[in-house]
Amino acid sequence: MTMKLEVFENGKEKIGIEVIGEGHTLLNILKEEAWSAGAKQASYIIKHPYMSKPKIIVRGKNPKKVLMDAAQRIVDESKEFSTLFSRETKKK
Repeated sequence: MTMKLEVFENGKEKIGIEVIGEGHTLLNILKEEAWSAGAKQASYIIKHPYMSKPKIIVRGKNPKKVLMDAAQRIVDESKEFSTLFSRETKKK
């Protein structure tokens, strides 16, 4: 399934997004990176793995920027891992 986003709350200090097609893996790392990016609150919920849409909620001074920064941090860490992994596996 392709990932789809549906914003269900878009306020000045709170944003809530349904992240359809994803699960704990992405939402957990996004939540953790949102905290590191300056969120006052970051959490996600998946009520039922097969019957509900996963939701992430972020609160802070600029929750949209926090989520964008969190996503960029994930991209940067993934690129770093990929580079290091490639380098290390070529040695052996």
